[in-house]
Amino acid sequence: MTTEGPGLHTHVLDTLGLAITAGEYPQGSVLRTDEVAQRFDVSRTVVREVVRVLESMHLVASRRRVGVTVRPAEEWNVYDPRVIRWRLAGTDRPRQLRSLTVLRSAIEPVAAGLAARNATPEQCAELTECALGMVATSRGHQVEGYLEHDSAFHRVVLNASGNEMFARLGDVVAEVLAGRTHHQVMFDDPDPAAVTLHVQVAEAVREGDAARAEEITRQITVGALAELDVLAP
Repeated sequence: MTTEGPGLHTHVLDTLGLAITAGEYPQGSVLRTDEVAQRFDVSRTVVREVVRVLESMHLVASRRRVGVTVRPAEEWNVYDPRVIRWRLAGTDRPRQLRSLTVLRSAIEPVAAGLAARNATPEQCAELTECALGMVATSRGHQVEGYLEHDSAFHRVVLNASGNEMFARLGDVVAEVLAGRTHHQVMFDDPDPAAVTLHVQVAEAVREGDAARAEEITRQITVGALAELDVLAP
């Protein structure tokens, strides 16, 4: 029996999650606990724990005497960061990226406008620091460093909006940005114009200019959609 632990649990979860979201197990497919345990050489306890997580995402439903059944895609919790990560790793990546980027374009400009009204001095300083970090890592193929600052920037905007529903989308946006980076759906170095726009958003939020913050953020999301037309048509 393979040594069990958190890493093995994650491996089984990621493998099954990727397979389900990629359609390898179509709607209505039944996963048998014993078969999964044998496939991964793990105990049924580990499999049950993994199934509970998949159930919490609405990917599967567990029924006695039937087994673990894959639910329709329409019922999945598509806002769960892990579901987003798995879907972006599959063949349907372009459509997923476009869907998520359209979501960003609807939410983030409004959040930026609210941030200009509600951000604390500490949040304004953090936003400026993130923008400067993006500038510092925008050249020389420092994609991981840039991703870290970019993700933090958008989290601050969503949190500073003062709207708890927007704030909860921070993980969603972070997974979108990470998916673009890790699956090479972006240029080797970010568009200098986009980097400048982030700096201008930070300035607008600090100055309390809601209209400008919203408009510039809309330009950022429009640019992100335009990049998809080129890189993931």
